[in-house]
Amino acid sequence: MLKILLIIPPFTQVNTTYPSTTQLAGFLKAKGYSAESFDLSLSVFLNIFSKEGLTKIFAAIKQNDYRDDFVERALSLEDHYVSKIDSVITFLKGKNPNLAYRIVGDDFLPQGESFTQQKNELEAFGYFGLQDKAKYYCSLVIDDLTEIIHKTITPHFGLSRYAEKIAVSPPTFDQIQIELEREPNLIEETICDITNLKIHNYKPDLVGYTVPFPGNLLGALVSAKYIKKNFPGIKIVFGGGYINTELGSLNDKRIFNYTDFITYDDGELPLLNIIQNLEGNNENPHWTRTLFILNNELVFKDDADIKYINHNELFPPSLEGIDPDDYVAMTEMLNPMHRIWSDGYWNKLMIAHGCYWRKCTFCDVTLDYIGRYSPANAKNIVDWMEDMINKTGKTAFHFTDEAAPPAVLKELSFELLKRKLPVSWWGNIRFEKAFTKDFCKLMAASGCVALSGGLEVADERLLKLINKGITLDQTAVVCRNFRDSGIMVHSYLMYGFPSQTEQEIINSLELVRQFVKNNLFQSAYWHLFTLTVHSPVAHNAETFKIKILSPADNPFANNNLVHYDLTGIDYDKYSGGLKKALYNFMHGVGLDWNVSKWFDFEVPPTTIDKNLVEKFISQEISAFDDLNSKVIWLGSIPILKRLNSKEYSLSLQTPSLHAEWLTTKSIGEWIIQLAKNSLIDSQIKIKFYEMQESFPGNEKDFKEFLSSDTWKELRETSIILI
Repeated sequence: MLKILLIIPPFTQVNTTYPSTTQLAGFLKAKGYSAESFDLSLSVFLNIFSKEGLTKIFAAIKQNDYRDDFVERALSLEDHYVSKIDSVITFLKGKNPNLAYRIVGDDFLPQGESFTQQKNELEAFGYFGLQDKAKYYCSLVIDDLTEIIHKTITPHFGLSRYAEKIAVSPPTFDQIQIELEREPNLIEETICDITNLKIHNYKPDLVGYTVPFPGNLLGALVSAKYIKKNFPGIKIVFGGGYINTELGSLNDKRIFNYTDFITYDDGELPLLNIIQNLEGNNENPHWTRTLFILNNELVFKDDADIKYINHNELFPPSLEGIDPDDYVAMTEMLNPMHRIWSDGYWNKLMIAHGCYWRKCTFCDVTLDYIGRYSPANAKNIVDWMEDMINKTGKTAFHFTDEAAPPAVLKELSFELLKRKLPVSWWGNIRFEKAFTKDFCKLMAASGCVALSGGLEVADERLLKLINKGITLDQTAVVCRNFRDSGIMVHSYLMYGFPSQTEQEIINSLELVRQFVKNNLFQSAYWHLFTLTVHSPVAHNAETFKIKILSPADNPFANNNLVHYDLTGIDYDKYSGGLKKALYNFMHGVGLDWNVSKWFDFEVPPTTIDKNLVEKFISQEISAFDDLNSKVIWLGSIPILKRLNSKEYSLSLQTPSLHAEWLTTKSIGEWIIQLAKNSLIDSQIKIKFYEMQESFPGNEKDFKEFLSSDTWKELRETSIILI
C-alpha cells in the first residue's frame, strides 16, 4: 500500500497548521492508507530563525553588496541576533514564560527599524501585561530579521509568503521558469535540505502539495523540483486554492516538469483515485477532476462515478506529522481582534462547504468552493472538535467557512453547551439579521469570541449593486448585538468597486469611522477591488460599466483580469489615506477627525450624518421574537428564600455576579421551575406562549411582569429567547 506525504509549502502562517493537508490525511487514513502531513513552511521558518540558520544568513549577507543603515546596524549586532534567536522562538512557542522579564528590557533584544516605527504603539502596553509586551517585542525582532533577509538574500522572502508577486495571475509560466532555473538562494537551499531530510525519513511513494495562495507556489515548485531530480520514483500531486482559482484553464505543460498530477476542487476523491490507479487496483482507471500528461498532451479526466463527498460525511482531520507545540504565536498588531489571526494555535474546521448565499457579484460564485453548498450537522462538527481536542490538547477553533450558516451556528452553539465543552471559537459570517441579541448571547455562551464578516462597500447603492443582501442599518444592529455579547468583530472592506464615485469612497470611510468609534468594528481591513474571471462582474462587464483589458485565455494563470472602470477614477490613489485612517482608528486615534484629513490631496467633504451609525444602533430591541420562540435558561438555578410572611427573595449566582430580587412565593417558584425546564439539556422545550400560559396570574399580571426589573435582569443574565 502506498505511503502518502502531504506537504504545506513555504510560506503560510507560523501560528497554526494550514488545514487542507490534515483534512486530506484524515480522509486517506479512514480509507486505510498511510498518510502524514508535513508543514514544510513551519520547518523552513524554524530553521531560518535559529542559531544555526541565522549564522548562515549573516554569512550570506556579508557576501552581498547591499548596505543601508538598517543592514549595517544588523551586521554590527549579529552576535546579539544569533545568540538570542533560539530564546525568542522558544518564548513565542509559549515556553520559558519567565524570560519575559528580560525580554522587555532595553538591552536584551537587538532593536531595529520595526521598533523605531512602533514607538507610539509600545506606549499602549500600559494597558497590557508583561507576557504580551514580551511577545510583541519578540515579534518585532522577527519582523526586523524578515526585512533584512528580504533586502539582502532575496526580495521573494516574506513571513507568510514567498515570491507572491510573480505568482499573482502570471499569464505565462516564463518568469516562474526563470526563477526555477537560476541558482537557488539560501532560503531555497533550506527548502531543499529539509525536503531531502523528510523524504529520507518518511520514504513516501506519493507527495501531495497544497498550494493555497500565490505565496506558496514557488516554494512548492522548488521542493517538488528537488524531489523530481533526486527521487524520480516518487509521484507528485499539486492541488489547493491557488490551483482552483488561477489554473482552471491551464494550457502550459511546463509545470508538469515538477508534478505528475494537478487536481481541482476538493482533493479527497481526486487523490484517492490517483492512489488507486497507481496501485493498479482499477482495471479501468477512473479519475476525478485530474489533469495530467498523456502521450505528451495535456489531458483532463473526470469520469469517476462519485464526484463529491457531502461535507457531513467527511472524517476528522489527522494530525499525524503535526506537532501543535512547534507553532509560534506572533503579535503583529496590538489590536486584540486583528492579532487573532497570528497569535496562538487554532484548530481549523469547516462548518459547511461553499457559501449558502453565493450571490455577491464580486465573488468567485461559479467555482465549486463557493458555489456548491454542503453543510455538516452540529453533532458531527462537535464530534470533530472533540477529536481534535484529544489530538492537540488545544480547545481553540477557527471555522474557515466562506460564510458560516446561521442555522448551523445556532445548533452548533446548543450542542457545545449541551456537551459542556469549554472551547473558544471564531469564524466568518454574513451580517445577517438572523443574528439577534439573544442569538449572539447564545453563541457567546458556547465559546464564540470573535467573528469576521464583509461589509465590503459601506454604501447602500453599492451594497445593492454587489448583491450583498445586507443593509448598513442591519449591519450596525447586528454588530451592536455582537458587541453587547462580548464578541469581537473584524470587517472586510472594499474600495474601487466598479462605478464607485469619489464621494462614495469618502462616505464609506466616514461610516467606517463611525462603526469603529461606536465599538462595532474592533478591527477591519481595506481591499482594492480585484476583478476575477469567475465573478458575475466579469461576465457582465457592460452592466457594471467596465472594460476588460486582459484576455481570459492565458496559457498559465487565468484568475485576475485587468480592467478599466469607465468612471475614470484612479482608485489606487486612495489606498494610502484609507489604510492610514483605518490603522489609526484601530488604535483609537483620529476617531473624531474629519476624514478628509487622512488624504494628502483634496477630497470632497462627507455627506453622511456624523451620528448616522449611532442612530442605527439606538433602535429598540423587541422583548421577544415571537410567541413560538424557545425559552433557554443559561446558567445556574436560582434559590428562593423566605423573608417574611409575604416577601421572598430570589437569588441567582453567575460566574461574574450575584443578583437578588424581591418576589412573591408563586412567582419565585414559577421562575425556578421555568429555569429547570429551560436548561440547554432539558428534555422539555418551553416556548414563549407556554411560559405565558404557565405564569401564576392573568394576562395583565404577565404583561406587568414583563415590564418589571426582575424580568429585565433575568433577560440580561439568564434567559434568552431563540
